[in-house]
Amino acid sequence: MAHTVEWKVRLYLFEDEGTTKARAVLNTGTTELTGHGAAHRNPADRDVPEIGDELAAGRAMHDLGRQLVGVAQRDIEGMGAGATERWARPETGWPMPDRQQGR
Repeated sequence: MAHTVEWKVRLYLFEDEGTTKARAVLNTGTTELTGHGAAHRNPADRDVPEIGDELAAGRAMHDLGRQLVGVAQRDIEGMGAGATERWARPETGWPMPDRQQGR
């Protein structure tokens, strides 16, 4: 069964006196989620706005992703499926240290 959808994400960046704030808004057509992130420049550091943008945007998107996984977990549980592992991670990448040690 093929399934194709397009979700739109809008990313807003605001900078004021060494602080960059980001807001990422995901619209799935049925749900809207908003993630937030911020980056603070040390006054001793050189002013490079792109770095603040990257950090704040990355943090906002990370927040958005965390929320989206939470929505999916609640939906899974709402379908009568057992609770998923709270800290489930994708199959790719490094395993969590606790799993390596059998905790």
